[in-house]
Amino acid sequence: MTPDQVKTLIETGLPDAQVSVTGGEGHFEARVISEAFAGQSRIKRHQMVNATVMNEITSGTLHALSIRTFTPEEADKNAS
Repeated sequence: MTPDQVKTLIETGLPDAQVSVTGGEGHFEARVISEAFAGQSRIKRHQMVNATVMNEITSGTLHALSIRTFTPEEADKNAS
């Protein structure tokens, strides 16, 4: 599995998301920015992202995914 494949899965499951993925060999880090995260807890946000790649996790194709989630407003603050 490649970073681009992981990115596509997340974008398919969260269509409004801006996604960047790094890593390889089954271990990836995703930075996901989405309006859908507004008002959601950190755990709920991670569950939302994990749901987009659950088949790959279950099959063992994806071994580890580190997730950082932001609303667009939070992402703007972290960019400053």
